[in-house]
Amino acid sequence: MRKQTKISNAVIKRLPRYRRYLNELRKKGVDKISSNEFSHLTGYTASQIRQDLNNFGGFGQQGYGYSVEGLYNEISAILGLDKEYKLVVVGAGRLGQAIVNYTYYYKSGFVVKGIFEIDKNIIGKNINGVEVMDYDNIVEYVENEKIDIGVICTTRDAAQEVADKLSFAGVRGLWNFAPVDIETPAHVAVENVHISESLHSLVYHMNKNDEGTEKKSRKK
Repeated sequence: MRKQTKISNAVIKRLPRYRRYLNELRKKGVDKISSNEFSHLTGYTASQIRQDLNNFGGFGQQGYGYSVEGLYNEISAILGLDKEYKLVVVGAGRLGQAIVNYTYYYKSGFVVKGIFEIDKNIIGKNINGVEVMDYDNIVEYVENEKIDIGVICTTRDAAQEVADKLSFAGVRGLWNFAPVDIETPAHVAVENVHISESLHSLVYHMNKNDEGTEKKSRKK
């Protein structure tokens, strides 16, 4: 039985990475892996991996390691990825279209049921079999189709209003790509994705690497 303890967000953010590597191992036909071998793949220490998994009861066996298939399935269940989710995308610009295309080609268990727009020139078009609909009808559609997740690909000024409508209509989660943090009721989970922050982190690491190279050059 899994432990009913409070799990930190840092642990939850590592689980999809573990799952991704396990999936690659499955595709290669690997049956088992030790925590040390898994450490080399993921970049996390073996101790960290064991500690993370022990939050959910632990799944390894002494002297054997982890069953790749078993651990993949366990992490999938922990994350809730052992079932399918229905999505709507708000905003049919390039980012919105990219998300629709991603879910279509990768068949990841997330199904985009509808796309919503305010631009009359785009409404009625079809993106990989998904119709672009009038944003004015979003609440009724989400309620009727029992949509699980709303994906926000709008401007920052429109994001909160969209979040409010989707929350009112009954979504359980919001994936927000607008360049602003949104607020949601306690029963609606939200993931604010700031692409610029990831880019800024990349630039930081680039510059740190440059500094390290310069220091090595001075020592020579």
